[in-house]
Amino acid sequence: MNIHSDTVQTELDPVLAPLNRARGLPNAHYISEALFEEEKRAVLFANWSGVGFGKDIPEPGDAKPVDFLGMPILLVRDHDGSIGVFQNTCRHRGMILVEEPTKIRGAIRCPYHSWCYTLGGKLRTTPHVGGPGRNTHEDVDRDKLGLFRIRSHVWHDVIFVNVSGDAPSFEEAHSDLLARWAAFEQPMYHGGTTSSFKLEVATNWKLAVENYCESYHLPWVHPGLNSYSRLEDHYNIDDSPDFSGQGTLVYRQLRTEDGRAFPDFDGLDAKWDEGAEYVAVYPNVLMGVHRDHFYAIVLEPVDCGHTVEHIEIYYAEDHTDVTHTDGMRAANAKLWQTVFEEDVFVVEGMQRGRRGALFDGGKFSPAMDGPTHAFHRWVATQMTKPRQG
Repeated sequence: MNIHSDTVQTELDPVLAPLNRARGLPNAHYISEALFEEEKRAVLFANWSGVGFGKDIPEPGDAKPVDFLGMPILLVRDHDGSIGVFQNTCRHRGMILVEEPTKIRGAIRCPYHSWCYTLGGKLRTTPHVGGPGRNTHEDVDRDKLGLFRIRSHVWHDVIFVNVSGDAPSFEEAHSDLLARWAAFEQPMYHGGTTSSFKLEVATNWKLAVENYCESYHLPWVHPGLNSYSRLEDHYNIDDSPDFSGQGTLVYRQLRTEDGRAFPDFDGLDAKWDEGAEYVAVYPNVLMGVHRDHFYAIVLEPVDCGHTVEHIEIYYAEDHTDVTHTDGMRAANAKLWQTVFEEDVFVVEGMQRGRRGALFDGGKFSPAMDGPTHAFHRWVATQMTKPRQG
């Protein structure tokens, strides 16, 4: 392989082997800052990565700055309701445009020299650019100096970006999952303040994905959940190139003492009466679908040993129109938060374990680890693309 001098050489052929013979990604992929930088370009920038949620910029003019792996980006809701993603830097001298979530009234104005942009990123005004009192100059073509737009797509309120700009379209890259969950292509409403929380975890982002993919750990890590949704009630989802995960055949709706439950999404077939699925949408978004609610987790890779999990829960009913489910939504969020917190010691323990110099990537269970191996293979495939040449 041809590997750039600023990267760490790792052997990935064992990761690409069939499940029964494969090894996991080498330790360096979890603890090396150099490999984290390589992975940023080859995996996270080159594919459709999650960076935020539409619910955080609900109205025209709402803007939210995000640091994505050191790259300053800006999420903006335009007047027509669409969401645009831009590099959060002025085209003049590279000044950061927006420091905090805000409501933009009029234009996106650079605080340095007051160059102004529309919500769609077009450069509109350049005060004194031609000298005092002259706001134009023949060598400053505003039409060519709009904000750098980052390719983006919104699905189930998650804002995905392809920084490199050369990935297949989102619809093509994730065609299998879009088809699998076609029944859920319908309105979903965020559950409000109690349906939003985050966890800061001392682990590499990939370990959060790997743990989420499989149900093998349920009996020991989630005894409460396993008491009614047992290991044998789950199945693997590992036959697609763009996602993997697990499903359950015994989803149990949350009900109040008087028998009330959340309303179902419309038009679901009988599969979803007691079924639910949980998948990792490669590279860094985790999702779960049920008959009556949906959640998404955007994994923010801060550095090779630190990840922030941003969790949001959605329902078939707009909570602003009803009050009788307020307590239920809070209880549902608490249940999920408990489940996700139970995983923290595992993913942090695996991160510390990657300091063990003799660990060789591990041995997969051919029966239980198919979804995790699928993710390892996908990462290894992405990493080898730019190394070849």
